[in-house]
Amino acid sequence: MWSCVVLLLLSASVRSQMDETTMDAHWEEWRMTHKRDYQTVEEEGIRRAIWEKNLRMIEAHNQEAALGMHSYTLGMNQFGDMTQEEVVETMTGLQMPLNPAPRVPMDTDGSLIRLPKSVDYRKKGMVTSVKNQGSCGSCWAFSSAGALEGQLAKKTGNLVDLSPQNLVDCVTENDGCGGGYMTNAFKYVQENGGIDSEEAYPYVGEDQPCRYNASGLAAQIKGYKEVPEGDEHALAVALFKAGPVSVGIDASQNSFLYYQRGVWAEIHIFTYIFFIKIKNICGILILAPQTNICSLLI
Repeated sequence: MWSCVVLLLLSASVRSQMDETTMDAHWEEWRMTHKRDYQTVEEEGIRRAIWEKNLRMIEAHNQEAALGMHSYTLGMNQFGDMTQEEVVETMTGLQMPLNPAPRVPMDTDGSLIRLPKSVDYRKKGMVTSVKNQGSCGSCWAFSSAGALEGQLAKKTGNLVDLSPQNLVDCVTENDGCGGGYMTNAFKYVQENGGIDSEEAYPYVGEDQPCRYNASGLAAQIKGYKEVPEGDEHALAVALFKAGPVSVGIDASQNSFLYYQRGVWAEIHIFTYIFFIKIKNICGILILAPQTNICSLLI
């Protein structure tokens, strides 16, 4: 009897040591991959504790996914040693105006009775490669540039990377890396007479003086319209009639930050639906009408 108890305790002890050794190896591999170099031992200890907490959350979710409880899996990435609050403060940048100007709604009448089940604008050559905004809250600028890229490709057949940095630096109604609003960016491009290409005005991920130069002009717009807020059918019509559409989402959820593969679905995540003419985040937005459930297939 006692020998069995000792054997079980020894087995648990060895397994615990193996788990700790494996965790150490994973941590070092992650640090090397993402080039993390901490100033003090104390700072590394704090960051590792956050990383381990996030890793346990990811593993727990994936175990549930294996049981069919979720339609997508999570994976560790560059956000691993950051708290949810730190990611939100650093990476998110949508600023809704308190007193928005009157909107120009898009005509999304119900004349289109049969909409296709899916449309992949990547295959139509209307979506550029996935970008990384870095630690600048410039999501609004990438969203706006992506909108114009899709429409430019639709009209001319040429897919050109446009300059988010041009928008970060030059849209005075926004706050650059501090955040902004896509409508302000579209307004700037229209009034400015265009936007430079990424090649002419490369992204640096920080606020700089405006350096727009007409010699780098790559796209112009005559106007822009918005999908009626909260109207999922109108959004589906806009996707089909206009092309890639921009949505404002709550990107602070861990399920979004650590998404790996599958159909991402959360309840009450999509807080506001607006704008047209924008590429999605390397995926396909799926809206389930009347359910308050939105999914992102990536």
